[in-house]
Amino acid sequence: MVAPDPKDFTARARIRDAAMRQFGERGFDQATIRSIAEAAGVSSGLVRHHFGSKEGLRDACDSYLARTVQAISDRAQADSAPGSVNYVAVAQAAFGPYRSYVTRALVEGRAAPMFDMLVDQSGHWLAELDRRRPDSPEVPVEARATVVAAMSLAVSVLQEHVSRRLGVDLLSSEGVDLMARILLDLYSHPYLSPEEAETMRSRLPGLTAPKEGPDD
Repeated sequence: MVAPDPKDFTARARIRDAAMRQFGERGFDQATIRSIAEAAGVSSGLVRHHFGSKEGLRDACDSYLARTVQAISDRAQADSAPGSVNYVAVAQAAFGPYRSYVTRALVEGRAAPMFDMLVDQSGHWLAELDRRRPDSPEVPVEARATVVAAMSLAVSVLQEHVSRRLGVDLLSSEGVDLMARILLDLYSHPYLSPEEAETMRSRLPGLTAPKEGPDD
């Protein structure tokens, strides 16, 4: 599990966690400073003291999610024994308590710091892969990273449907293990060969995206 921020044992952290639960369950408009304060066991005045407003509190929630993504990414990059840690389980443990908030925020077009952090981390990963590619990418890293981030978040947003079709709760240890195996299989076996992709690409009309060199 990602180590908690030392500040997360404070009243400020309790307020933030209560807000994420309230926003996730009731929606931003229906949740109130008073209901969040009651859930956190503090006064409404203390909520306003720390965050200023409900909007400021929501921004703090989004920033916390982005920091969590960064912490997981840093841990994965520093891992000297890839495969020894199931990072699907790490992410599930970190974000599981806030799944309703994350889902609602993403669907409503918020949680931009978290999404942007995922794009940035995906971009670093893709740039490293590009250096080992025999061909030059046709689409910029930023564009590909944006779509990769969106696809990775889709499983969380559609968790109920994915669990139903897989026949296992993705939040369970069995579901986490299955998801890790599915991702490993998908990433290790591309759907198309480079030749097949080139044939399909040649049939696409109006492609004007600039090519990138391996060092771009």
